Amino acid sequence: MSPLIWSLLITSLATSTVITLSSHHWLLAWLGLELNTLSILPIIMKSQHPRATEATTKYFLIQAAAATMILFAGTLNAWQTGQWAMTTASPTTTLLTTTAIMLKMGLTPVHMWYPQVLQGVTMHTALLISTWQKLAPLALLYMTNANMNQHALLLLGLLSAAIGGWGGLNQTQTRMIMAFSSIAHMGWLMTALAMNQSLTTLTMLTYIITTTAMFIPLAAANTKTISDTGTTWTLSPTTMTATMFTLMSLGGLPPLTGFMPKWLILKELATANLALLATLILMSSLPSLFFYIRLAYLTMLTTPPTTTGTEHKWRFKPQPQTTAPLIMAATLLLPLTTALYNST
Repeated sequence: MSPLIWSLLITSLATSTVITLSSHHWLLAWLGLELNTLSILPIIMKSQHPRATEATTKYFLIQAAAATMILFAGTLNAWQTGQWAMTTASPTTTLLTTTAIMLKMGLTPVHMWYPQVLQGVTMHTALLISTWQKLAPLALLYMTNANMNQHALLLLGLLSAAIGGWGGLNQTQTRMIMAFSSIAHMGWLMTALAMNQSLTTLTMLTYIITTTAMFIPLAAANTKTISDTGTTWTLSPTTMTATMFTLMSLGGLPPLTGFMPKWLILKELATANLALLATLILMSSLPSLFFYIRLAYLTMLTTPPTTTGTEHKWRFKPQPQTTAPLIMAATLLLPLTTALYNST
């Protein structure tokens, strides 16, 4: 792909997200989402692999269906209220909007397309789908949150956290593991949205930082499976040690950065006298932590025979300069919890 086309796609992707973020009109929001989908499709199919073609088709169908539901909800809302402003007037409109956003973000119970799409794309494209592509649907959730059923959001959050943990238990592909990890994190995000919007922003920022810090070393080391990460240990122990710390942070293990949003969400749930829900969602994160620890164990404690002098050494690529700051942010921000919580 030529640099001109690549820059055009990235610019279009960024512009479409900004359009959706700044819109207060259903048609403008739909336009931004459609432009967003059309911009990322060539990026997904760039590798010209049959799995990439399959992932592109699945992604297009799901995103087109979700955007159509949003357009239908906006039209129905305009018919009932006489305006295109982003307010929902009836339970039907709210249900359509919530279902469409769930589809776009890969929330349970409409999540099965998400791991399959991530498995068929490259690591960098999977990072883009897991982080940047969540911003536009999340902005719509922010705008329509006041009219949504908070109990339904809490239930969706609990289901996504549980399914994301259970689904990743029997996976050996790193992209599938990160996909189910993303589903579980979106569950925590929905729970935070039902309680506190400022906390939702902090949760999303923490998720983006830790996920980016996890994907970049995996992409540089070309690790497609758990066994690949084991062979990478002998090539760069420092990088893999830092990556495993990031993995523990992604699982929410204290005293790392990923513990911060979960800690604050549990505090909000306990303050709202939802101790049972707090206990259930905390227990649902244990399967996620289990497969994170399993990946770290297989990578660091069961070291395979050295591959430093073999033909596999070409698999390791130089790390980008952003890797070290990202990993530091993904592991060491917990002491700044108060400052971050008050500033988001």
